[in-house]
Amino acid sequence: MPVSGVKKAEMIKIENLNVAYDEAQVLWDVTLSVNEGEIVALLGSNGAGKTTLLRTISGLIRPLRGRIRLDDSPLEFIRSEAIVKMGIIHVPEGRRLFAGMTVEENLLLGAYARGRGNPQELNASLEKVYNLFPILKERGSQLAGKLSGGEQQMCAIARGLMGKPKIMLIDELSLGLAPLIVEDLFRVLQQLNEDGLTILLVEQDVQGVLEIAHRGYVLEQGHIIMEGGGEDLLEREEIKAAYLGI
Repeated sequence: MPVSGVKKAEMIKIENLNVAYDEAQVLWDVTLSVNEGEIVALLGSNGAGKTTLLRTISGLIRPLRGRIRLDDSPLEFIRSEAIVKMGIIHVPEGRRLFAGMTVEENLLLGAYARGRGNPQELNASLEKVYNLFPILKERGSQLAGKLSGGEQQMCAIARGLMGKPKIMLIDELSLGLAPLIVEDLFRVLQQLNEDGLTILLVEQDVQGVLEIAHRGYVLEQGHIIMEGGGEDLLEREEIKAAYLGI
């Protein structure tokens, strides 16, 4: 279980966020924060609005009203490309790799927001993600669409890391993956967090994610209904009954 220690500055701050698709409102007055250096879990049943929240933070959806701040800079009406350049990287549900491109080509695309940059720096970033996920180096020339589900998720995370994120938004890390693969990926996220990466993680594996999260929020029918430390949430009877079958 991670230890929070001294509270750090807020990196992401969301206040009274309301979001709709056409006439159907999905989020109502959502308020939450992610502090620098934290892993924050976002829990909730299917259709609760978790993916919508991540897509709104990353600029793919415009809110009806409310505030989103990254280090006090407003994000509500900034284009998604600019948000990526500010350091918010979104690893979407379903991985969304370019199946007809190689693993390495997918990884290099992850660095597009950095511009041409220094080739040595780019190669250093590649080596870093290859050290994190050695199987990707072995599969570097293989088409991404031919990877296993676990390898695709590794590639999606690695592609995000190539963008040098300040904060990574990860949607459904464990979707369709074997439990042992999920455990390995959780360990990688802990390692990245220990190295300084801030993470907001949407996840259905409630037990697993709360074991690595500093804090968590529960979203139901578009409303935040509960929040607390990871260990605290694991002990709450409502969480045990709704998500852990206890």
